Amino acid sequence: MSANPIPPLHLYSVPSDPQPAPPELTKRERPRTAWTADQLMAADFPEPKWAVPGILAEGVSLLAGPPKVGKSWLSLGLALAVASGGYAFDSLPVDSGPVLYLALEDTPRRLKTRMGKMLGGRPAPAGLTLVTECPPFPQGGSDAIAGWLERNPNARMVVIDVFAKMRGQAPQGVSAYDADYVAVGYAKRIADHYGIAVVLVHHVRKMASEDFLTEVSGTNGIAGAADATLVLKRARGQADGILHVTGRDVDEAEYALQFQAASGAWHMLDGPVTDHTIGDTRAAILRHVRTHVGARPKDIVAALPQLDADNVRRTCSRMAADGQLTKDGTGRYYPNTETRTEGTAEVSHLSDCPNTSPDLHEEVGQPQSRLSHLSDSRSAGDNSEGTDRGA
Repeated sequence: MSANPIPPLHLYSVPSDPQPAPPELTKRERPRTAWTADQLMAADFPEPKWAVPGILAEGVSLLAGPPKVGKSWLSLGLALAVASGGYAFDSLPVDSGPVLYLALEDTPRRLKTRMGKMLGGRPAPAGLTLVTECPPFPQGGSDAIAGWLERNPNARMVVIDVFAKMRGQAPQGVSAYDADYVAVGYAKRIADHYGIAVVLVHHVRKMASEDFLTEVSGTNGIAGAADATLVLKRARGQADGILHVTGRDVDEAEYALQFQAASGAWHMLDGPVTDHTIGDTRAAILRHVRTHVGARPKDIVAALPQLDADNVRRTCSRMAADGQLTKDGTGRYYPNTETRTEGTAEVSHLSDCPNTSPDLHEEVGQPQSRLSHLSDSRSAGDNSEGTDRGA
């Protein structure tokens, strides 16, 4: 008898309306796994299929983040976009195709509420199948997903929210690393056999790290077995989150995202991440210096009269110290193109209103102030840098 008595009936019961008999499915051949060197060099391989261009390719992708950061909103939004052939993150056009979404921590009522908010009156895509119960991979879950994929040969993506619900018990007598590798391996075999993107929603450790890969909960076996890792972190400034992406077929990149509370959607912001994770004053200065290389503080003030001259001089100096700008001996400033997002280890909770900049509290002998919690208004503080919202 199975260790998990819940049969995968939910997957087999969709759709429930009478359907015409499906065409005979072509039996899938086992993928070739060995070549001589000259055969391999002479072989032609198709480019990876993308569920979301540049972000989600065929294979297994981990989508990790802290609790309540918005992973489920993000993954459901991607599922809706792919199933309907819309725009992922309101920015990236995606090809349509059937999507299986295993919402294993949600109820049908909650899913309906979320989708109603995200669709905003648009019709729901028939190509999205939502499931709230499924046995773990070793207890029939793999077969259930494979059965759905056989009935939907044009499927583009499977989302499992959350991975912990599907991994099953660790095999006895194996190391934690091997157990994690085996758990992801179930999803990997499905993704490779059917040539689709499988997204495993997962958690991160409580302890932040400069290397986002080390924040994935569990051993390195989880990230090591996956083809790509996406980590959603809370942010500050104009961005509510930063999506860090790396993988075998995916270029390492960072994307600034903003959560639209009214629609429940994550929106991708234009431009480098640093433009959206620093405060308003710094962002305005950085944009000006990028388009007017070698600008001096007085030039910036002349172009941006809404900014205070003393504030601009202080902010430019601090930006140079922080590596966001470089300064020559004549007092001219240049953009630092090597600057990456900094300070993401200490970040705020999701908010429609950014937190007060540490610069607003900087005084001699004082440490940088901690970031505030969720708020509908800005934290109180000294406005020494005007509207600068973040370092």
